[in-house]
Amino acid sequence: MKHINTDLLVIGAGSGGLSVAAGASQMGADVVLLEGHKMGGDCLNYGCVPSKALIASAKAAYAQGHSVEYGVRNAKPKVNFGATRDHVRDVIAQIEPVDSQERFEGFGVRVIREFGAFVSPAQVQAGGYRITARRVVVATGSSPLVPPIPGLDKVPYETNETLFELRTKPRHLLILGGGPIGMEMAQAHIRLGCQVTVIEGAKALGRDDPELAAVVLGALREEGVEIAEGAMATKISGHAGAIKVETQDGQLFFGTHLLVALGRRTNVDKLNLEAAGIETTRAGIKVDAGLRTSNKRVYAIGDVAGGMQFTHVAGYHAGVIIRSALFGLPSKARDNHIPRVTYCDPELAQVGLTEDEARLIYGVKLSVTRFDYHHNDRAIAERKTKGFIKLMVFNSRPVGVSIVGHLGGELIGFWSMVIANRMKMGQVAAMVAPYPTISEINKRVAGAYFSPGLFDNPTLKRIVGLVQRWLP
Repeated sequence: MKHINTDLLVIGAGSGGLSVAAGASQMGADVVLLEGHKMGGDCLNYGCVPSKALIASAKAAYAQGHSVEYGVRNAKPKVNFGATRDHVRDVIAQIEPVDSQERFEGFGVRVIREFGAFVSPAQVQAGGYRITARRVVVATGSSPLVPPIPGLDKVPYETNETLFELRTKPRHLLILGGGPIGMEMAQAHIRLGCQVTVIEGAKALGRDDPELAAVVLGALREEGVEIAEGAMATKISGHAGAIKVETQDGQLFFGTHLLVALGRRTNVDKLNLEAAGIETTRAGIKVDAGLRTSNKRVYAIGDVAGGMQFTHVAGYHAGVIIRSALFGLPSKARDNHIPRVTYCDPELAQVGLTEDEARLIYGVKLSVTRFDYHHNDRAIAERKTKGFIKLMVFNSRPVGVSIVGHLGGELIGFWSMVIANRMKMGQVAAMVAPYPTISEINKRVAGAYFSPGLFDNPTLKRIVGLVQRWLP
């Protein structure tokens, strides 16, 4: 047994753990990083990166069959399904060196390729190593949730961890779950030539503003995706190539392949948290505002901390705890400025409160302003006019922004900055966007917020009239 003493032990080499390890080591801390599976975690290997690569393949196929409105004759795309997987693999391979063991060892991090488990409040066992650390960061992420639906364990099914290995095109893909993962993969696969049915027990994209979600769902249905809502799966049967899903309301769905996209569960099973006195909840590890667990030596960040499950949240959490773990300074995590995006076409993006959430808090004092894509010249030029932005403002400060439309995920970052810095609408309106760009939508919705007070104000018009008479 080898004993190691270190300043900081990081368990998990996903985006959050890697950010902590790199930052802490380069600032002078002695850092040990544990990873029992793949460097880069879920995002690089099974999540954000492969899914967006596949979406890019699907967009290319869709564009070939929908180019006539640009003066280019439509062509039926010839999809090589195996080659789309090669594209996905190549994208991962290009990013892998950034998350590699060699790179982090170059930063001075000691990387041990073993899973870690607590044996005491300050010690972790990892293979043949026992590590004592002043501070520990748990960044073990999450995995696909596979609920105990009768019969599911007897049929072949895919999750995000296996889907991108398929090299033969599914003739008919059944997807359990109408959340972001399910809807993104539904659109990608129908554009690549599959028949697709989404089976959702409640409302598809139910976490989002229903007005915006309806635009996305309408687009998917127009492309041929069947979306069954209020259809709770109660029994699954069949075999490879012939799978049947029965729902609570008596519907039957038949397909050749099944994707389970019903959410995530936090990766805590191997950690032996009880030995460290670390409390958990149904959502994950229990943390305070500073991301500390019930064991004050230990932090939890990213998915395993039981909050918003996004790669950029894990990266944000890493920055929060560096201040506390390395410098002993108070630091708290916020979530009101954290954006989220569903990468369908059109994209669906949100930061802060939705309209319904904001009205519950602020009531009649809330101001809601919108601006439609079809008034944006760049959107018109590119024929991407489907969608709008909705702005929620209280006391002259934005408290939420919802966007559905072309490049919505790119536009939402601006509003994250605005909310994070508690900027007022006057400061937002002072921004100048280049013409013609989609980013003008952010500028124009700010203008629309001020328009009623400027252009529908009789008193202001009288003042302007009087001033004009007196001006030389």
